[in-house]
Amino acid sequence: MGHIRVTDPKGGSDQSGLRDQNARLVLSYIRRHGAMASAEIARRSGLSAQTVSNIVRALEGDGLLQREEAVKGRVGKPSVPMALRPDGVHGLGLSIGRRSLELVLVDFKGQQLDAEVIAYGFPTCGGVYDFVREQLPELLIRNGVSIEKVAGLGVARPNRIWEWGEFINAPSNAIEDWKSVDLAQELGALTGLDIVVENDATAACVAEHLLGRGHDLPDFAYFFLGAFVGGGLVLDGKVISGRSHNAAALGPLPVPDGKGGMRQLLDVASLHVLESAVTAAKLDGDDLRSVASDWNNFEPALSDWIDMTGYNLAIASVAIASVVEVEAILIDGAFPPIVRERLTARIRDAFGQLQITGIEIPTIEPAEVGRRARSVGAALLPIHAGYFVN
Repeated sequence: MGHIRVTDPKGGSDQSGLRDQNARLVLSYIRRHGAMASAEIARRSGLSAQTVSNIVRALEGDGLLQREEAVKGRVGKPSVPMALRPDGVHGLGLSIGRRSLELVLVDFKGQQLDAEVIAYGFPTCGGVYDFVREQLPELLIRNGVSIEKVAGLGVARPNRIWEWGEFINAPSNAIEDWKSVDLAQELGALTGLDIVVENDATAACVAEHLLGRGHDLPDFAYFFLGAFVGGGLVLDGKVISGRSHNAAALGPLPVPDGKGGMRQLLDVASLHVLESAVTAAKLDGDDLRSVASDWNNFEPALSDWIDMTGYNLAIASVAIASVVEVEAILIDGAFPPIVRERLTARIRDAFGQLQITGIEIPTIEPAEVGRRARSVGAALLPIHAGYFVN
């Protein structure tokens, strides 16, 4: 990868009127770097030692920070690193997919504690509400988490769900409600929680940014392959969501159709394409969602899909690199890690064979978070909205 650069949060002030912002800043440094002593936080942030000391003491009292083992062996008093207390805050993430619904619980550090998943033919508003009403309390009770310790519910959902009926064999009247529903209002009334709604691929990119490669890549583009392909973009350490929460969607990118015309990337680089091929081979396409670790039974359809998808993602990667400078393009999806590795290798190979001049060449690499990136990213949204510098 070459030299690793870490982008730290900025924005501290010693003015008492910005105390909340400073507390967020302290938490952000600890989240990014791990356990840190007050003196080190002060040195990095530019806040005074007394300001940091007061903030750390208050955050510890609020149950958000915990003391780690003192570091001895230096001149003066032993240094006491402070770390995020995992059970200080929790987040819930709901991923509304074209074929499945997933609810996850994460702790303050973003680690997944538990999940509930159901499969369906297509998403309906009523089905989502029923699932949340039944499963959210069960999830909290099972893990001993009180609702008061939950920062909120993040929701990852595809944009314009009502337009996908023909692709998922859903009657138009069955998904028409999505056109007018206010998810934040409906789920807020149902749960009593703060609700944050985001595009599903952007939510997955948030998870990768905060829990995956984001620690050493301040600039990257990101593909997530679910039922349909989507994407995200991180520049200067910030996830770019966009005015309509659809920035870097990537799925609509035009790619050659092999017949002299063009088609959208999502038509050839999505798991619904693989599902169709698997079904045509008289195998059960539903197993793509239920078999988490072994897709060997889907050969040769799987290899054909990796070959075609990798080639088209390589073309899309050139388009991305032509518009914005990023260090890497990361690949993830709702598939086993070995499939991610094979697909990344195919993209890298095809990318290297394309004629590219006049642009900075990014590396093509696998992401780290994996198949639950959308729901985990959604769960992180309310935590970061409430406790960290954006």
